[in-house]
Amino acid sequence: MVTKIGRRVHEYEGKPIIYGYPYEDLVAWFEEHGEKKFRAGQLWDWLYRKRVTSFEEMTNLSKDLIAKLNETFTFPVLNEKIKQQSTDGTRKFLFELADGLLIETVLMPQEYGLSICVTTQVGCNIGCTFCASGIIAKQRDLVAGEIVAQVMHVQRTLDEVAPGDRVSHIVVMGIGEPFDNYENVIKFLKVVNSDAGLAIGARHITVSTSGLAPKILDFAKEGLQVNLALSLHAPDNDTRSKIMRINRKYPIEVVMEAINEYIRTTNRRVTFEYIMLDHVNDSVEQAQQLADLLADKKRLSYVNLIPYNKVREHDQYERSSKDRVVAFYDVLKKNHINCVVRKEFGHDIEAACGQLRSSQMKRDRDRKRKTEEEKLFE
Repeated sequence: MVTKIGRRVHEYEGKPIIYGYPYEDLVAWFEEHGEKKFRAGQLWDWLYRKRVTSFEEMTNLSKDLIAKLNETFTFPVLNEKIKQQSTDGTRKFLFELADGLLIETVLMPQEYGLSICVTTQVGCNIGCTFCASGIIAKQRDLVAGEIVAQVMHVQRTLDEVAPGDRVSHIVVMGIGEPFDNYENVIKFLKVVNSDAGLAIGARHITVSTSGLAPKILDFAKEGLQVNLALSLHAPDNDTRSKIMRINRKYPIEVVMEAINEYIRTTNRRVTFEYIMLDHVNDSVEQAQQLADLLADKKRLSYVNLIPYNKVREHDQYERSSKDRVVAFYDVLKKNHINCVVRKEFGHDIEAACGQLRSSQMKRDRDRKRKTEEEKLFE
């Protein structure tokens, strides 16, 4: 089911987005402007508990304070261009930002709650040859408020259609490389994790990276209880460099040393994402290589085997057969590696990350070209 909605997004007008401020930063702003610090708590409650979309709705704030907030901050509303809903309950949103650029967000019903996958960049420069997100190069980073706004929009949708339901889990695995937009992602994590607001538990949040080793080390020092996932996808440098260009800059041995340091610092388990590509990275020999790679961190590692969603622009790849997936899985289990074959979501809609966005951009280009051709014959 596809629904098009024509609501326009507000222009930012050079003002910072209110959603981009962690609670401690808002407290500091109120004190700097001669306001009592408890006002920050009132604002936070209006933003994330009552979920209003304008300062004027905040009835326990003075008119002078509301005017000051309007002068300083802006309230973004994402333009929901397309919403797709799968038969399994997955909902995929295509949003237009204030500058007309497009991003995706996905809501997935899980056994343990409702999980949202958010985007952190418009496009991606990592260069994974199987992924729809990188078909179009990165156009810009999202600011923290734009990442939070995705969660808020989806939560308001739930408030309307299923009162009482709430986003309970977040995966930062949408379009873009989160650690290539590090500062904004950290601000986002602090906002959504705050007990006074959305109160999404840190252990219910997962950030995925393709392997930016220096940022993995930085993340280890943040003191956050947020989960880390590494998009590994191959156990050797030759294969990984062919399907992920980032491996040429940060080869497996460099990334794994950063992961080891992360584990030493945090004592937290790391998830290793592994997309199954037929006769590319799915042999039993490669499964053994993966098991050997993770042998020293069995207790604190978890492998997520991911069925491949075929992307039109990357037709050189096919999904691994069930037999090859089972054989790969069996090798890992025999080596006492914790692993699972990830449940599929949105199989009947444009499910691959970035696929809905790239399809819409292609439709827009085709429409524009057709219009220009028609003008030639007027």
